[in-house]
Amino acid sequence: MTITGPAELTEAARAFAVRRSTTPRPDVERKALLAAPRFGDVFTDHLARATWTSETGWGDRRVEPYGPLELEPSSLVLHYGQEVFEGLKAYRHPDGSVWTFRPEQNAARFAASARRLALPELPAEDFLGSIQALVAVDEAWVPDGAETSLYLRPFMVATEPTLLVRAAHRVEYLVIASPAGAYFSDALTPVSIWVAEDLHRAGPGGTGAVKTMGNYGASLASQAEAYAHGCDQVCFLDARTGANLEELGGMNVVVVRSDGSVVTPGLSGTILPGVTRDAVLTLLREAGHDVEERDVPLAEVLDGLRSGEVAEAFACGTGAVVTPIGRLAGTGFDERVGDGTAGPVTVAVREGLTDVQHGRAADPHGWMVRLV
Repeated sequence: MTITGPAELTEAARAFAVRRSTTPRPDVERKALLAAPRFGDVFTDHLARATWTSETGWGDRRVEPYGPLELEPSSLVLHYGQEVFEGLKAYRHPDGSVWTFRPEQNAARFAASARRLALPELPAEDFLGSIQALVAVDEAWVPDGAETSLYLRPFMVATEPTLLVRAAHRVEYLVIASPAGAYFSDALTPVSIWVAEDLHRAGPGGTGAVKTMGNYGASLASQAEAYAHGCDQVCFLDARTGANLEELGGMNVVVVRSDGSVVTPGLSGTILPGVTRDAVLTLLREAGHDVEERDVPLAEVLDGLRSGEVAEAFACGTGAVVTPIGRLAGTGFDERVGDGTAGPVTVAVREGLTDVQHGRAADPHGWMVRLV
């Protein structure tokens, strides 16, 4: 669905009927909010939506005013957690056009998440069409400052009112949008990581490889523990051995050795296959780095930090893109990563990726898709 030339709505986007808000934010208020957007605090005037039932399939595609959802107290999502979501961004390019990054990958992952949660798969064309339809209506909300974007959150929830433990017969799909600045206060200020050794995010055969609310709910107690120890984020170990790094609460992790080689936890079924992760590894390989995807023992990383063999570490994901890690701490250890600042490999891959996303550099991989 790569859109080239003049911006125009695809057939899939035109399938979303538009009902505009009668009370949109005044221009002055919107511009003030866009001057210094924070991540996930403010939402645009509209949302995209579609409804699925077991009898009729997907239908009632529309863009409508943003507002509260009406749910029965017995809605399945509130009791059994039948929910999946995605995250991607729309970027304002220097010429004023608006683009997004590899949305077909998000569409495929959304479908995989739905299958795992026994939810109906949303066709890729509806996923992509809903995003374009919403951004076309709320284009004025796409910021143009450095490190800014319009964060898009597609999600699917089981809304059927029943307490039967089974897959829902009625589901709502929605996309909301939020103008966002940097996920952390300073994109290149290294974060500190607390390693959770007692609690785990996911286990073999579970839902670790999909984006669903339970994975994030399960991470919050450990995240609170990280805050209590003066750290910004938590990193989980694998549930099978309790020895290997897996991922942060919402980001993948990458380790850079002093010889320039790179290692990252392999996709074993318990780690989310990040869209940003995949792009980062592609850029690292193209820059000449040897990249390994395998089990990464915590002991190996700690030994490397103490000997100097591990020079850098960073986290990557849609929200923060690439974030340097400056400290790794846990029960009985507290190690600085390199010299505690963002390393050259981290900085280079971050700049390379964000330059493509924001239209400051060529896009040889065809990762960017024009929306409006």
